[in-house]
Amino acid sequence: MLRPMTDGEYAAWQIALARDYAAEKVEAGQWPAEGAVERAQEENAALLPEGRSTRGMLLRTAVIPTGEAVGRVWIGLDHPRGAQGVAFLYDIEVHAERRGTGLGRALLEAAEGAARAAGATALELNVFGSNGTARALYDSAGYAVMAQQMRKPL
Repeated sequence: MLRPMTDGEYAAWQIALARDYAAEKVEAGQWPAEGAVERAQEENAALLPEGRSTRGMLLRTAVIPTGEAVGRVWIGLDHPRGAQGVAFLYDIEVHAERRGTGLGRALLEAAEGAARAAGATALELNVFGSNGTARALYDSAGYAVMAQQMRKPL
């Protein structure tokens, strides 16, 4: 179900990833809208200095048996805060037209399997509070809240 991203997939993903991540950061009130996409691109470039060949990163395309690409996943095998044996799920997405068909759960299971096969003993992720669908998926898949940021408008 997972295969390495092609150069073309990687290039398109970098654009979509920066746009989507920036939008989530702006919606969460963490970044101003002005310059958000550029900031996201800079953060991603710092994490992926060698692009698809960056050591310790799994960049995969999800495909169904017909070979059609239906999603993507980005896993860092070295945890960003140094937790030993814990991989980090930076991005997981099923293409919009394929959502609601169980592919998200299958992609998450495939990502867990890829991390396990690479030697990880746990997989950690961040999810924006406004993403109820993803939060429900992670909860039902056995993920536990490790930390939580909260905000109240005054």
